[in-house]
Amino acid sequence: MKRFLPIAFCMLAAAAQAQSVPAPTTPVPVLAPEPRALEPFVATYAVYREGKPFGDATMQVVKLGGTRWRVDLGIDANRGLLGLAGLNLQQSTLFDVEGDAYRPLSQSTVRQAFLGKRKSTGVYDWQKLQAQWQGDVKKTRRGAVALQSGDMSGLLINLAVLRDARPGASLHYRFVDDGRVRDHRYAVAAEREPQSVDELSYNAMRVDRIHAGGDDETILWVVEGVPTPIRILQREHGQDVTDLRLIEYKGA
Repeated sequence: MKRFLPIAFCMLAAAAQAQSVPAPTTPVPVLAPEPRALEPFVATYAVYREGKPFGDATMQVVKLGGTRWRVDLGIDANRGLLGLAGLNLQQSTLFDVEGDAYRPLSQSTVRQAFLGKRKSTGVYDWQKLQAQWQGDVKKTRRGAVALQSGDMSGLLINLAVLRDARPGASLHYRFVDDGRVRDHRYAVAAEREPQSVDELSYNAMRVDRIHAGGDDETILWVVEGVPTPIRILQREHGQDVTDLRLIEYKGA
């Protein structure tokens, strides 16, 4: 069968040339890429602290009933001195999806260390347009925070970056989490760069959070078709501090 393909191709090409097809008089519009659909997943990361093995992390997105979802991040320090101290962090945000928007409903953070446990919880009341945290929260952060459309927790902003990242894009979100309000701006590099995940190589989009002053940096690497960042790096004064590197992921 293979030897007949060139002949058939030539016949089709000749037929196409014989037809009189007027040239288009208007340019064909270029449609913007569709936002990436949210999907459940479970991802495992290796965590490094100042370049040394620190522990493990798990990030997951779980679909609940109706339009409700939940995103969780757990970091367990099980190596080095911090591992001996039993340090771990658990964060979770309950949210719903309206169109392409991720709207937080509640948020919780639990930090556990050798000296004890600290827990805070927050509720986003979209009818009153305010959010408020209680528990182990600084007094200056216990008052009601006025909400605006599009406000998200830190975990949801990570998901939004995955949804919105395109080479050369500028991204802007409002962070409302743990009684704090901040503008988060990100710049997506115009060119992809190589990153390795569990002996696999990817051409990833580098997404830098643009900080207004200060020496801290947050960098994410995003790959189309992978539902979670393949790497999340936090730096201070030009030095790597916390580095999450994806080991594996699967659909939940």
